[in-house]
Amino acid sequence: MKIKESLGSRMFDICNNIFMVLLILVMVYPMVYVFSASISNNALVASGEVLLWPKEITLIAYNNLIYNPDLWMSYWNTIRYTFVHVVLTLIVTAAMAYPLSKKWLPGRRFILLMAAFTLLFSGGMIPTFLVVQKLGMLDTIWAIVLPTLISTWYLFIMRTFFEALPEELEDAATIDGCGSFQVLLRIVLPLSMPVLVTIGLFTAVNQWNAFFDALIYLNDRDLYPLQIMLRNILIAGTNVQGEGDLSHLETLKYAMIIIATLPILCVYPFIQKYFIQGTMIGGIKG
Repeated sequence: MKIKESLGSRMFDICNNIFMVLLILVMVYPMVYVFSASISNNALVASGEVLLWPKEITLIAYNNLIYNPDLWMSYWNTIRYTFVHVVLTLIVTAAMAYPLSKKWLPGRRFILLMAAFTLLFSGGMIPTFLVVQKLGMLDTIWAIVLPTLISTWYLFIMRTFFEALPEELEDAATIDGCGSFQVLLRIVLPLSMPVLVTIGLFTAVNQWNAFFDALIYLNDRDLYPLQIMLRNILIAGTNVQGEGDLSHLETLKYAMIIIATLPILCVYPFIQKYFIQGTMIGGIKG
């Protein structure tokens, strides 16, 4: 039998649907506007005549970017920074979270307290820069990757996920002759794909959008990531060559935003199912 909804329940559903539609429009409109502005006439964009749909469609901004070697160099730098950072973050976080998920680990509580301490206090920007400088990592990929390699939040999420896995699986693998390292690789990590993909996605997005570390630690233009190039266009008011030509600056800004965000937008649909599972597990188990 179908349960008859009350008037209050129907009103709530209607108001909730209206609110969700309005929220979707608020989030989608900036993306639509940025794309429309990127393919519109620069003068119309600068004068504010482009509000939603493109006007006098032109691809000159994309043409200027695509045929610029600095774009591809910065793209390659961002891709390798992101890839190395994500891989190392997952390896190091899993290697630390797995033993911390075992209650028999000596000093477990002290290690967790020290990890939680970093959520409240940090060394600061200047001491961190001095450490990176003394280690000789300036103008290298490691200055971008290593200082933010481990996130305490991700460590706690992964540790909580490992604690929720049935101990019987690990006991059975141990009886079959597997050591702790083999149990982690063959049993734990394959079952932890949702949380690994979720943390990997968050890490990739953060690293892809990061520019401040590169601004501090990198002086070589050949090592600049994509976001530094985007910053120079959006804030410094220069074109991709660093010159002050303003003839297509407005459309160039929006085209650069589209190019910079496109890879993340393309990757997300393929890992959405893992992302939803990972966030739900973190919320329920955590």
